[in-house]
Amino acid sequence: QVQLVESGGGLVQPGGSLTLSCAASGSIVSFNAMGWYRQAPGKQRELVAIMSSGGRTNYADSVRGRFTISGDNAKNIVYLQMNNLKPEDTAVYYCYAELPPRRTVYWGQGTQVTVSS
Repeated sequence: QVQLVESGGGLVQPGGSLTLSCAASGSIVSFNAMGWYRQAPGKQRELVAIMSSGGRTNYADSVRGRFTISGDNAKNIVYLQMNNLKPEDTAVYYCYAELPPRRTVYWGQGTQVTVSS
């Protein structure tokens, strides 16, 4: 059993910053990928940023240059540094992990990020 626990969400003003953390625990040997998705009310869930086992990263066009994904392999933690936040970034952010050998997908419970004055 693998669990993903997120932290760092909250309320921030436009132009502000937040850092999200996701800690993975359980029977973990390796990851295929870890990352972040988000879903705003009335919208589709979308990929925000993802990191493969080889360290390659991918970002949504809307966040590239503002958000940075990174990881601490020793602690099984993935981070999302979010800078220059905009109201359109308001969403529930979900931690995502894919594990071998059968590409099992795990999700965190979600953490609310609200960007508002």
